[in-house]
Amino acid sequence: PVYEMGYNKDAASIAMDAVKYAAGNGFDVVLVDTAGRMQDNEPLMRALAKLVSLNNPDLVLFVGEALVGNDSIDQVTKFNQALKETAYGSGEPRLIDGIMLTKFDTIDDKVGAAVSMVYSTGQPVIFVGVGQTYTDLKKLNVSNIVKLLLR
Repeated sequence: PVYEMGYNKDAASIAMDAVKYAAGNGFDVVLVDTAGRMQDNEPLMRALAKLVSLNNPDLVLFVGEALVGNDSIDQVTKFNQALKETAYGSGEPRLIDGIMLTKFDTIDDKVGAAVSMVYSTGQPVIFVGVGQTYTDLKKLNVSNIVKLLLR
């Protein structure tokens, strides 16, 4: 089911309520979609840092398009930096744990940006989107990427 409370609400509170709802109704996975946070939008990044700090998720993924090329490196770096600089509360800031790249099926052998994202963050590409449905989210096949790079 989708748990939504509309726009212009406190995202951290909605996420917390969704987790409580899931726990009370037998669901063990909750996906929180932050609806396209731009890395240069300070208020949105502050709200994201608050959401992450207050809800302490098991996994924080940066989701980006594989098509944007080297701009993705700037995006993921600024995203992580914004999480660090706008951390909510007194604990250690929580940074991304991994990367999900959408539209991965459209880039053929142009995987350099994905490799650079992994290098710049120290975090792996965990999932790639290769279509329009939920079943089109796949784990990244590293051996295929290595083969592409060695062609």
